[in-house]
Amino acid sequence: MPSIRLLSPRLANQIAAGEVVERPASVVKELVENALDAGASRVDVEVEQGGVKLIRVRDDGSGITESDLPLALSRHATSKIASLDDLEAVASLGFRGEALASISSVSRLTLTSRTADQEAASRVEVEGREMDARISPAAHPVGTTLEVRDLFFNTPARRKFLRTEKTEFNHVEECVRRQALSRFDAGFTLRHNQRVVQSLRPAESAIDKERRIGALCGQQFIDNAVIIDAEATGLRLWGWVALPTFSRSQADLQYFFVNGRVIRDRLVAHAVRQAYRDVLYNNRHPAFVLYLEVDPATVDVNVHPTKHEVRFRDGRLVHDFIFRTLHKALADVRPDDHLRGAVAQSFGRENAASPGPAAVGESAEVNAWPGQPAAGIHGHPSAQNAGYGGQAYAQPQQEWRASDQMAFYSSLNAGGGVDESSPNTTRGPGEALPTPPVGSDEEPPLGYAIAQLHGIYILAQSRAGLIVVDMHAAHERITYERMKRALAEQDLKSQPLLVPLSLAVSQKEAALTESHGEELQQLGLQIERIGPETLAVRQVPALLRGADAEQLVRDVLADLIEHGQSDRVEAVTHELLGTMACHGSVRANRQLTIPEMNSLLRDMEATERSGQCNHGRPTWTLVTLSELDKLFLRGR
Repeated sequence: MPSIRLLSPRLANQIAAGEVVERPASVVKELVENALDAGASRVDVEVEQGGVKLIRVRDDGSGITESDLPLALSRHATSKIASLDDLEAVASLGFRGEALASISSVSRLTLTSRTADQEAASRVEVEGREMDARISPAAHPVGTTLEVRDLFFNTPARRKFLRTEKTEFNHVEECVRRQALSRFDAGFTLRHNQRVVQSLRPAESAIDKERRIGALCGQQFIDNAVIIDAEATGLRLWGWVALPTFSRSQADLQYFFVNGRVIRDRLVAHAVRQAYRDVLYNNRHPAFVLYLEVDPATVDVNVHPTKHEVRFRDGRLVHDFIFRTLHKALADVRPDDHLRGAVAQSFGRENAASPGPAAVGESAEVNAWPGQPAAGIHGHPSAQNAGYGGQAYAQPQQEWRASDQMAFYSSLNAGGGVDESSPNTTRGPGEALPTPPVGSDEEPPLGYAIAQLHGIYILAQSRAGLIVVDMHAAHERITYERMKRALAEQDLKSQPLLVPLSLAVSQKEAALTESHGEELQQLGLQIERIGPETLAVRQVPALLRGADAEQLVRDVLADLIEHGQSDRVEAVTHELLGTMACHGSVRANRQLTIPEMNSLLRDMEATERSGQCNHGRPTWTLVTLSELDKLFLRGR
């Protein structure tokens, strides 16, 4: 082995650049974060040839004094932390003090800056070869401009790994998008090859924030988003989550920020995925823009060179808070929330709140109800249906018992109506549910049934247009939610195994079983450690007695190791309930009367997650009057 020696500053910086500077977008990220940390209210980013030829970032922040300019380009030099206490509660985006030194070692860097106290600005220039800072006077307003030219000019091996100009610019654009989403109080401009790509003004009001979200994530996302804002135990989660019907084929519209820092965290991803589990179709991904605010002392941001990952002091608390907040928000979504998004897309957001005669189209005959007031279609459920005979929509279904479920199945098998045995309606068995006149002011979100198509679909008329309901999928969700409530009212019963199941596991898994014995018991699992690496499974949940007990236990232990908790038993149990609900729901080619169809619509409006069946498929869709007008060329 050669003798130990110190690395030269240039080589040390280039090694650090390998961690910090992966591509032009990495440079943009570091420079924009520095600008925001300096208190900038405006950040202008200009790149050429995808950022390889030029990256220029200008801000109107506090600036850097002339005496500090050379020091700013040194390794481990920063104004953001000074002691270990500062590091344990980092509130700024940057803190390591390596970015400028790493960038300057693989490029030609020019830094021009001026503070409010200085009469003139100063400029410092450095190139990767010499690393010698050259200072000169310059003209510049208060703030800082950083120019990075010829990235990787002195490390051709690194340059070979760069992609095409378009690909590299896409990464730069995504970087600016994340920073613009993280700071609504700052304006951003992005130019590529002298062409303006993004120009965003500061967004202070709620409307301005939604406009920025729409500009960066697409108007369709904001039209189909639910607003989140919840606080508990020193945590606050706010932002926008898309309705389950607005799912994606890949996880390309997921932004999560912790104290303004964009992160990619497995704990957060698991909590979000768990919240969407009951409502997403196979292999689809949710879309969200969420902001978590926590005490900086309870989160460690110094766990990854690119600062994309964090570690929470109490990860389980954060996981549960995110899951419960999103789970409740998605459960509270009702058809009127879906309709708001659909109408907003069809008519424009300005008219979405009040789609009256002037909003739905130009033709005079469009308004189906003369004299109908221009009321919103997404009012409070109890106000929407207060005067309507059926109480299923006005009152959430909270009183379903297991005996009610059995009676419900009996009525289906006997060929009765869809919801005649439901305890949530005030009518007697066989009594027709009244259909209000067409001009009624109390129209529920899903309107009123007018026909059944091929024994599969229910056609309903509402102010918004024509609503088509897949009656089997809708009834499947209603039945599933009732069965989940019935199960929640009872303790999860265990069933002893005739012959205990012996499992060979690692010592870590065996010790985990002992430390989490009470939690496993609550899941219906009785597991005993009978050796250093051997477990005996003595009881399993009664509902899952036919399941693969060994695989279930191994999956639960894997979840405990990864996340500190497991919802595996609940997931498998719900999967079984979903299968039972599918077989117990009204089938295709079942002829329903108009009152029975209206009863199903009212139950949908009162049921959690009624927009999707148990498998994540949509239960209903809307064809707006505007879309119908286009089909028949009305208003031209």
